[in-house]
Amino acid sequence: MSEKTLTRMDLSEAVFREVGLSRNESANLVEAVLQHMSDALASGETVKISSFGTFSVRAKSARVGRNPKTGEEVPISPRRVLTFRPSHLMKDRVAAGKKR
Repeated sequence: MSEKTLTRMDLSEAVFREVGLSRNESANLVEAVLQHMSDALASGETVKISSFGTFSVRAKSARVGRNPKTGEEVPISPRRVLTFRPSHLMKDRVAAGKKR
């Protein structure tokens, strides 16, 4: 399996090629979209991208965990975690291994 990672620069380069904006405008567009998404998630909203998936924030309550090495019980504090649920189309596409 490939170890390639898709970066912000890769996304802005794709916008540059596909949309025809300048490289600077493409980078600013990608940054604006990511900023808008992270602001929405930070305020507790759900971000749904059709045919891709849904990002949401889930509140986890406090619980008692266990150190697997020592068996010692440790308290785990309550926290908010980011979750992603892929759409059925995305699941099918990943399972099939298609690039496009």
